[in-house]
Amino acid sequence: MRAIIPAAGVGTRLRPHTHTLPKVLLNVAGKPILGHIIDSLIKDGINELTLIIGYQGEKVSEYVNEHYDIPTKYVVQEKRKGLGHAVGMGLEDSDDPALIILGDTIFDADYSDIMEVSDTVIGVTEVEDPRRFGVVEVDGEIVTGLVEKPEDPPSNLALVGIYKIASQKKLKAAIDEIVEKDITTKGEYQLTDALQIMLEKGDTLRISKVKGWYDCGKKETLLSTNRFLLKSVDNSRDVEGSTIIPPVYIGENCKIENSVIGPYTTVDNNSVVKNSIVKDSIIGEGAELLGCNLDRSLIGEEAVVKGLAQRLNVGDHSEIDFG
Repeated sequence: MRAIIPAAGVGTRLRPHTHTLPKVLLNVAGKPILGHIIDSLIKDGINELTLIIGYQGEKVSEYVNEHYDIPTKYVVQEKRKGLGHAVGMGLEDSDDPALIILGDTIFDADYSDIMEVSDTVIGVTEVEDPRRFGVVEVDGEIVTGLVEKPEDPPSNLALVGIYKIASQKKLKAAIDEIVEKDITTKGEYQLTDALQIMLEKGDTLRISKVKGWYDCGKKETLLSTNRFLLKSVDNSRDVEGSTIIPPVYIGENCKIENSVIGPYTTVDNNSVVKNSIVKDSIIGEGAELLGCNLDRSLIGEEAVVKGLAQRLNVGDHSEIDFG
């Protein structure tokens, strides 16, 4: 089966990091967000990819081509007009099924279970404030209605970004309809509205409750995703003269001296950490921390931070010296 991954977003909530990298390539637990997603898809039987790219799209294609040999098609979304518009660009005029996975969300889910169901399946989870999401009404496991970002939510079941589509042709026709009729929510063509049209035309849609859903769209959620993933990719090891508190991920060619690293910390390749305490943080490739005490921080690639006890969000190639 083919997976369609919308990955064209700018990632404004993750600036300054997304000034130099597309959101889907930000490192979490030792690997880009997109890498974690593709690895899970391949493990569960996906054998073809379509990526919708836009902002710094050449970096996305370079990463995938360098690290994976799965057949991959790239579709450029020059103007971002919403998730429905992005997905529509990747669909084929075919009754073949497809799996749609958002490029900035990591799931603790078994895609193979969803792929085996003959009907269209939508991943959902219960949330406290459904007004920020697409929301589903159900009768048991059968969807009876969908609405995007409602002021008065009919349920607390939110769409989380997993969609197994039984027929690409039917969803493509529904997306074409919302574009032709200019049906938008908050100025964008939404996948939720297209799925509602499919429902109204008699298609059966089912839900699948997702137990683990980790959004990577802003600093706080990126760090929480890092915490989740480190539990399974922890590569803690002894470092002479320093203390490593698992779970952590320490990349290749890192220099760690007289420091405390962890818990829940990712230190990417070729980084330097000296005389520092770092916990619950992500340190980008080639960064240098000298005499720092950091907690819940994001430090970009090749950034240099000296003599600081703070909570930071520092972009690539920056230098901060409080010495």
